[in-house]
Amino acid sequence: MLQPATVYLNGQFISKDRACISPDDRGFYFADGVYEVIKFYKGQPFCFTDHMARLSKSLAGVRIEYPGIEKLEEVCQALIVANQLKLEYAAVYIQITRGAAVRTHRFPTGPVMPTVYARAFSMPGFFHEMRQGITVLTREDIRWLRCNIKSIALLPNTLLFEEVAQLGAFECVLVRNGLITEATHSNVLAVKKQTVYSHPDSEFILPGITKSVIIRLCKDLGIPVVEKPIRAKEIDSFDEWFITGTGSEIIPVIKINDSIVGQGKPGPVTRRLQQEFLRITYEALAGEKISL
Repeated sequence: MLQPATVYLNGQFISKDRACISPDDRGFYFADGVYEVIKFYKGQPFCFTDHMARLSKSLAGVRIEYPGIEKLEEVCQALIVANQLKLEYAAVYIQITRGAAVRTHRFPTGPVMPTVYARAFSMPGFFHEMRQGITVLTREDIRWLRCNIKSIALLPNTLLFEEVAQLGAFECVLVRNGLITEATHSNVLAVKKQTVYSHPDSEFILPGITKSVIIRLCKDLGIPVVEKPIRAKEIDSFDEWFITGTGSEIIPVIKINDSIVGQGKPGPVTRRLQQEFLRITYEALAGEKISL
């Protein structure tokens, strides 16, 4: 029989089946919290400092005070070891809510300790999708106006993702006021005439860690980058599309709605960026060479 997973909850490492959170937790009542996900390549975290910086900004954005950020790397490493994931591709999910208090829309007036929960789980690469490409569908962006905060309030994302998943799509690309913002759980980039286009960081998108890595790789490789929103009606004018994220890494998009992207297969710029990303992750961190 498999042993229950080990999780971290409010300073303790315990069996997941023993983890209990108060029904008065504001995360349960109001989705009053934030989260972060960090990928580990056979025990080696990728961009951990960047993830913690984004977590700190999310906490500040919702005015949750949590002084333990500097201890989270040790927590994550301990979870990877305790769950026997050190030799696998895995991830750690961290969630911090405002804590348990009497239900009222006002923030608690007295001292309330944040609820801090973390768990580790297997996260293999989407190698099939990375090789073959994916289909995405577009939908109106119905989320709130602070998408730069990695909030646990993801109901709009899940509703839209479920809708397109039932139609056979891998992701849902979001459109706000005629402009492509991002997808339900990834960033969206495009290529035209060997130039990469990306929505600039703003309150309309999550500042993606993987997206920022891709932009740095572009600059290192001499690939021009333009950070400006793309109009949804101009989708067909681009040669390549791809999504990026902690889990998706970099996956080519070969069909958007009813339109085939380019030649219907991953394009050369996307392929070049994929190989470079694989080099700095799987090869450099895990010692495994992946070919696409």
